[in-house]
Amino acid sequence: MRRLPLKAGLRMHEQGGVLPALARAAIAGRLGVVEPAPEPPDFLQQPGACFVTLQIRGRLRGCIGSLEPYRRLIEDVQANAIAAAFEDPRFPALDREEYALLHIEVSVLSPMELLPAHDEAALWALLRPGIDGVVLKFGLHRATFLPQVWDQLPDPRQFMAHLKVKAGLPADFWDTALQIYRYTVSKYGEPEWSDDG
Repeated sequence: MRRLPLKAGLRMHEQGGVLPALARAAIAGRLGVVEPAPEPPDFLQQPGACFVTLQIRGRLRGCIGSLEPYRRLIEDVQANAIAAAFEDPRFPALDREEYALLHIEVSVLSPMELLPAHDEAALWALLRPGIDGVVLKFGLHRATFLPQVWDQLPDPRQFMAHLKVKAGLPADFWDTALQIYRYTVSKYGEPEWSDDG
């Protein structure tokens, strides 16, 4: 098996490239698999928030994350990796066979920005498809979509309708008390695997 080049859009540099490896080592440790962890750079000791996304053959296998920094980024990566592998309620716990097929992506979140939208049309105009992650808050209702979701829902109206449903609200819901935040992510993914050599 050989590594394929990174997908377009994935940004990987010397420091950020350790994030998927740290996530993999955390998952491996829970499974009793030996997977050496890289030496963490100093920036990982600072507070940070991330989402860890797991895929197998291009299909989602788990995604858990934090919206706001409340612990060191290294701890957030490790904890969210374990949660994505073993605690995502949409999937059974990951096993060793699946671990061997896993592709891991870590998305580090920027600070949140409250969008000053007085109505839904104004909100649609403010959103930047393919760039913005969005958080919706209304009372006890809360949900987020990472910027990657724009790939499936490229129209802001569709994007927001699905986000509201995810939060447990009607797709056409609007209220002046609705709070919409946006953020961006820096994505770091493992190189792809191929079986052809």
